Amino acid sequence: MSEHLRTSQVAEAAGVNTQTLRYYERRGLLPEPDRSPGGHRLYDDQAVTVLRVIKAAQRLGFTLDEVAELLESGRHRHGRTVPGLQERARAKLAEVEQRIADLTTIRETLTTALDAGCDDLTRCAGSPCCPIPFTDLAEETRHAGPCC
Repeated sequence: MSEHLRTSQVAEAAGVNTQTLRYYERRGLLPEPDRSPGGHRLYDDQAVTVLRVIKAAQRLGFTLDEVAELLESGRHRHGRTVPGLQERARAKLAEVEQRIADLTTIRETLTTALDAGCDDLTRCAGSPCCPIPFTDLAEETRHAGPCC
């Protein structure tokens, strides 16, 4: 049996605060730990690993609900009923690629707006040459001069 660690020791080793550790425990991401005769939580080394896995998965964009499902699928590898890591990673990668495409469009539009000298959002939105896609939403333009 491995050495038992107290809440503060586990939190420090995993790089989280004690409130985060207890929150993950309440959410079922961590199994309920043993208790000392004095009622203190006693974790094993595996708790540190699980916390590090949770934080790494979050950095990759997984939500806590998704992390919980991944942890659950790992516990029940035989007869899986929830998608495993490969399937989840493919889906998350598709989401990330879509966000990158969206952000690329935003960057290009903002760069074009800066290059066009857009300075007044309302006036620019009413101009047919405005690079920001407001023109469909704006009323007939009163602006007949140069763009923005």
